Amino acid sequence: MERLQRIMIGNGLLVVLASMLAGFMLMFGLLGGLEVWPGSIVSIPTYGTTEGWVRAHSGGAMNGLLLMVVALALPKLNLSANMQRFVAYGFIYVAWSFTVFYWLGNAAGNRALTFGDNPLGESDIFGILGFLPGLPSVFLVVILLAITAKGIFSGKSE
Repeated sequence: MERLQRIMIGNGLLVVLASMLAGFMLMFGLLGGLEVWPGSIVSIPTYGTTEGWVRAHSGGAMNGLLLMVVALALPKLNLSANMQRFVAYGFIYVAWSFTVFYWLGNAAGNRALTFGDNPLGESDIFGILGFLPGLPSVFLVVILLAITAKGIFSGKSE
């Protein structure tokens, strides 16, 4: 179990790191670049919208934190060894697939919310690549949360 926890915490930290990089993209998008001296901004081009970078920054941080919280809670969940592995690797997949979704969705015309065109814009390769890994995760995360909630409530009271 400790090995699974270490893997989950490590991946959670990396997902949070990706969200912090999205924070830089947000700052560059808002300012048009990086201030290297008061009043002197070096232009750094970015893609996407500031709203998309806010989602990638805050959503990514929350997904990384969720992964770490579940890792720390793993010993209390009263799950079999196989179910612990399913939960661990499932949450890792969810965190990374949502990270990919945020980054590619911000480049996609349709925000990677559908395979095809939608009211937000036209489909493109970024939309498809962002949508594909994220689609199973919207269902998987609900299943994983139900498993962990059941595990915590079915555990032995001390």
